[in-house]
Amino acid sequence: MKKLNRKNIGLEKKLPIKIVQFGEGNFLRAFIDYAIQQLNKKVDFNAGVAVVQPIERGLIHMLNEQDGLYTLFMKGVKKGQVIQDVELISNIVKGVDPYSNFAEYVSLAKEPSLEFIISNTTESGIAYVSSDTIEMQPPSSFPAKLTVLLFERFKHFNGDSKKGLTIIPCELINHNSETLKEIILQYIADWNLGDDFKSWLLQNNSFHSTLVDRIVPGYPKDEIESYNSQLDYQDNLIVAAETFFLWVIEGGEDLKQKLPFHKTDLDVKIVSDMQPYRTRKVRILNGAHTAMVPFSLLYGNTTVKETVDNSFTSSFINTAIFNEINETLKMDRDELNSFADEVLDRFRNPFIKHKLSDIALNSISKFKVRVLPSLLEYTAVYNKIPTNLTFSFACLIRFYKGVWQGKSLPINDSEEIVAAFKEIWSLNDYNKITQAVLENENFWDQDLTKINSLSKAIEIALKEIDENGIENGFTNFNKQF
Repeated sequence: MKKLNRKNIGLEKKLPIKIVQFGEGNFLRAFIDYAIQQLNKKVDFNAGVAVVQPIERGLIHMLNEQDGLYTLFMKGVKKGQVIQDVELISNIVKGVDPYSNFAEYVSLAKEPSLEFIISNTTESGIAYVSSDTIEMQPPSSFPAKLTVLLFERFKHFNGDSKKGLTIIPCELINHNSETLKEIILQYIADWNLGDDFKSWLLQNNSFHSTLVDRIVPGYPKDEIESYNSQLDYQDNLIVAAETFFLWVIEGGEDLKQKLPFHKTDLDVKIVSDMQPYRTRKVRILNGAHTAMVPFSLLYGNTTVKETVDNSFTSSFINTAIFNEINETLKMDRDELNSFADEVLDRFRNPFIKHKLSDIALNSISKFKVRVLPSLLEYTAVYNKIPTNLTFSFACLIRFYKGVWQGKSLPINDSEEIVAAFKEIWSLNDYNKITQAVLENENFWDQDLTKINSLSKAIEIALKEIDENGIENGFTNFNKQF
């Protein structure tokens, strides 16, 4: 079988670089690059994408081996009808690894056709790292790398007002563009890059907050033979995704003209305020995902579908969503419940094998953003803890011990967080462990020991989990709260 590359497929003509994309992972390739390809097909958008690897280890070498090409399989069920679509994504012009070729990364700033910066570097990606400097090749954080790129563009084009960029971060944190801009401004100050550059950044570049929604399990390792049998070439970067697609971007008419998605079939909403969409999606869909991961893995499930198909774990997640998360949202209850029903249908998609271990990446920062707000608001409103979300929190803490019933758990987080939990679990006392986790403001941006009843509940839940397992442990815990 022939290798997947532009020569073998007959796609040797490359598009001009209009977009620099930070991140080469499954989600961006199944979401952003797919969306841009629809613009290219439907409205002759003529946009090529240069993909930047944001961390030292990544997939850029594999992407370049296939000349930026890969196959996207989209499967789902809508109103009882099976939907399947297969598309060869071809708009990635090149992949750039700034760790191995910093000069190539800097050269992207000089592209005259460049108009957009798009990113998804996970919730932990938009972060200020005080040790980053402009002399580093490259700096460690995504915002610092972007500051370097913008400064190089400002210098190369002599502050040309027409060479500013439209910056659209897709990381799942609230006000993602505002946060990113503030960090860039901090680096401008730290690095003494000057008022002229600061003015150019603020006046000639635009920042747009976003909400992204599509379940992307990624590379279908367990079913790869079935997927490969549908192709006449060898693809090492196949991506599987659901058919559902929603992209909400804050912006006005000018952005609609720059990104004419209204001329495609994609559900892209360019709106003045995306907060209602974001809160609903992050709390219900992402919150349910994050809440289920440690709980369901410790129970013995391996996928999202197994979780919502199993009577015990399904009941647990349903209660967490409908009786706890939805109770904290200030939106129409029927609308919330309808959205939640749709989310659970998406979780049950028989064509998507979404591994819980794949969702486990950076679970601490995800829990802080996606689940903790519901837990805290419920406690504040009802003056009692939400039982299921609290037990899920305990499962998260137990998960980070790293071993369960003699087997290693799929922890995938920063070295600092993993090391912190190793030290915490060495305390060998549920009370001390609970206190150490909850009072750690590096995890939660606040001291959670101040939340009424939470410390005692977590301590009891941890003991129940270890002594009686997940199902019996939860049953016992639930009787007490």
